[in-house]
Amino acid sequence: MAMSEAASGTPVERVSLRRVLGPVQIWALGVGIVLVGEFTGWNFSADKGGSLAALIVCWFCGLLYTCVAMIDSEVTSTVAAAGGQYAQAKHIVGPLMAFNVALYLVFAYTMLEVSDAILAGDLITQVGTENGAVGLNHNPFLVLCIMVLVWLNYRGVLMTLNVNFVITALAYASILVLFFSVQPWSQGVVLKLGDMITPSNALPYGWIGVVAAFQFGIWYFLGIEGTTQAAEEVRSPARSLPFGTMAGMITLLIAAALTWYVCASLLPWQQLGVTFFPLYDAATLTGSPVLKLLLFWGTVLSAVASANGCINDAARAWFSLGRDRYLPTWFSAVHPKYRTPYRSILFLMPIAIAFVFIADLNQAITFSILSGVLHYTFMSINILMFRNKWPLGSIRRGYTHPFHPLPAILLFLLCAVTFVGIFLGYGSQLIAMVIFYVIVSLWFHFYRYKYVRRGDQFTMPWPKPRGY
Repeated sequence: MAMSEAASGTPVERVSLRRVLGPVQIWALGVGIVLVGEFTGWNFSADKGGSLAALIVCWFCGLLYTCVAMIDSEVTSTVAAAGGQYAQAKHIVGPLMAFNVALYLVFAYTMLEVSDAILAGDLITQVGTENGAVGLNHNPFLVLCIMVLVWLNYRGVLMTLNVNFVITALAYASILVLFFSVQPWSQGVVLKLGDMITPSNALPYGWIGVVAAFQFGIWYFLGIEGTTQAAEEVRSPARSLPFGTMAGMITLLIAAALTWYVCASLLPWQQLGVTFFPLYDAATLTGSPVLKLLLFWGTVLSAVASANGCINDAARAWFSLGRDRYLPTWFSAVHPKYRTPYRSILFLMPIAIAFVFIADLNQAITFSILSGVLHYTFMSINILMFRNKWPLGSIRRGYTHPFHPLPAILLFLLCAVTFVGIFLGYGSQLIAMVIFYVIVSLWFHFYRYKYVRRGDQFTMPWPKPRGY
């Protein structure tokens, strides 16, 4: 807890977030949020361009997110504050960018949480109906799932992420078991990749289909940058954040490759591109009841782990906005016992519940992707400004990413291609999202900015930037 002086000169105790996390919890946060993308979402890229297009965008999106992970690891190990990229933006760019970045984060994670709940609820309903249950409705499960996870986040970040580590590891293990159970070393015994991907259907819509597939290729890795949201609660940010983030990225690259290989070898691209449960369907096609049950639970657990991490990250971004007076300070309260941003956690709960009733899975995924790509585009600009204002050697960095400025340039170009892909499939949603962010930016500039205390925002003991 920190001590501050009240106006009367009497010491006042200020409750702060608790530093309790290590690299294991950071891995659990990042991989936990993202792993659901291997169980659903990525496969819609096959509908846009075929199974081979889904593999191509897997490689390029892997490159995009490797750049994201490296850039994030450098900046966040230096700016170790709750809100992650929001804290970076307010120190490096300015208040208006910081406000928008925080909204990107809240919207991306909230809509991802909604997608997770819909996915788990739909799968439970489908499997229950297949096994003779009558009149099942997924709505009660959706509400119960979100409420239980909100309660878990309310009670403490260490417990939340320890739970995430266990259920994420179990979900990941289900992918590995499926992969080794279908004898991947013997094509033609169980897997039929050569029959599923032929010269005539490898890229059914040509290279324009590959560009369109970028829209859902993002889903392979969306959310790994969420590791930075807990930066203020990490014991050793300079060590834990880079290690946990990069280890998480390696974990996900392996999972993405295994997932594509199994699913593309069992499902024709027409079916792969429209199913909501590609790994579960692949397990079903093996004819093994054990694998089918295992991938059912793997899918459910991955969705729960992702929603759990999303609640954690969205609340930290919202909490940071309140603490810096970008939003009412009421949201910046920290629970005196559990040391969590409990008001922000509770405030976002009914918003998520409302969206699970009004959005379908494709819409929720698309809105999450749109906000995420806007945020990644900012990151490419942010690191260039960071290195220009505070060159190497001017401040202490916990991690320095290599090959600068190549990762920033690659990230910007890949984001531009992704925007084209999104426009091809969901142009109206992209335009609506941009209009929304323009409107809230105007609201912030003309109304809310007058409440912001500029001097209180800059908490890093850095020298003045070069050229100041």
